[in-house]
Amino acid sequence: MAQNYVYLNSEAPPHGPLSVSAALDRAKHALEGITLSIIGELSDISDNPRYKAVYFTLADKGAALPCLMWRNAFDRLGILLKSGMQVEVRGRFSLYSAKGRMQFEVRQLSVAGEGQLRAQVAALAARLRSQGYMEPARKLALPALPETIALITSPQGKAVHDVLRTLRRRFPLARVLFFGVKVEGRDAAAHIIQALKAAEASEAEVILLVRGGGSYEDLMPFNDEALALVLATTQKPVITGIGHEPDTSIADMVASLRASTPTAAAEAASPDRQELEATLRARQDSLARAQVRQLERHAHALEGLQRSAVFVQDAFLTAEHTLNLEQTARRLDVALPTGLATARQGLSESEQRLSVSVAILVSRQAHALQHLGQSLLSVGATLTAGPHTALAAAAASLEGLSPLAVLSRGYALGYDEQGNIVRSIHEVQPGSYLRVRFSDGSIRTNVVSKEKQEKP
Repeated sequence: MAQNYVYLNSEAPPHGPLSVSAALDRAKHALEGITLSIIGELSDISDNPRYKAVYFTLADKGAALPCLMWRNAFDRLGILLKSGMQVEVRGRFSLYSAKGRMQFEVRQLSVAGEGQLRAQVAALAARLRSQGYMEPARKLALPALPETIALITSPQGKAVHDVLRTLRRRFPLARVLFFGVKVEGRDAAAHIIQALKAAEASEAEVILLVRGGGSYEDLMPFNDEALALVLATTQKPVITGIGHEPDTSIADMVASLRASTPTAAAEAASPDRQELEATLRARQDSLARAQVRQLERHAHALEGLQRSAVFVQDAFLTAEHTLNLEQTARRLDVALPTGLATARQGLSESEQRLSVSVAILVSRQAHALQHLGQSLLSVGATLTAGPHTALAAAAASLEGLSPLAVLSRGYALGYDEQGNIVRSIHEVQPGSYLRVRFSDGSIRTNVVSKEKQEKP
């Protein structure tokens, strides 16, 4: 059977011609050692999720180069490839010996001109960071159980469905206010700003700003300076979920929280229903245990009360009162004789004062009778002398006996509150009231003190 040979150059190698496999292996070894950066236009894109790689063609006006990029590396890019897009790739050639096919294995891919855009975004990010717009202290805390959530994204993309599905699964009690906007293009940033202001004025407690993946150029509206300033000054927390994990826009930097994807943003804004149920069950169990412990404490306290003396000893409640009664009886036994003795002494003193008063009164009345007798004798003598002279003398004598005549000479009469004449200091006490009668009227006075006058 004839064998096919190939020569690598016009001259045969010293050891003779190579087989096809050996030649392709040598070519493969030589090609895979070359690493290049290539710029070209995309076409023939084959992005099947079931394949381990993404296949496309990179071409210019004069040539076309088949390329592949392994799935795990491509998914990390988060770039949506479109035919006609100018891209820059970096990688190495590979050769599939079994089919004799050469292709370019892409390890890095970026949109052509993306380097300049990244430089502009980096400069803007540095300036905003120096102005304090990215400080953690400016970022607002997220509500634990938001009742209303604002969602800002494109109504045509998959992001809106991912967010709504996630919220419905995790926290179906939340109400979603949807603000549909453009998320790419020249005027996308202005539409997003308008939606942010409307969401802030609404009753939403947290705002989700999301979009799906795309090229770096597609994500440029989220690197807009005006949008960044609105996000930094919004009075409600904003969660961003823009693109995929490698994409970090300026909107992500100034927002209250940056999530890697729209789904992750929805998860950050909502509590997990299962976690809530587990927390509620745990708290329910804790409350039940606390109630059981409290009931046990009360039962123990009740048992202690049942064993206390107030329920065991019949005389416990009356013992103290009985003791008080006995002490009161003893005090009465002491106080009554003392009180009676004091009363007897008071009666004795009153009796003495009464005896003195009666003696004084009798003496005064005897003196008055004696004086009256003398006056009558004088009247009799006067009548002997003549009737007119006798009447005059009797009137003079009566006038001298009148109390008013005595009062007119500067004397006064004292009456107690019962209207009795006070004849001795023993009949009044300090603090009592007296009515004092003068010749021309009377006064009411208060006894301040009393002083006994010694007889000469």
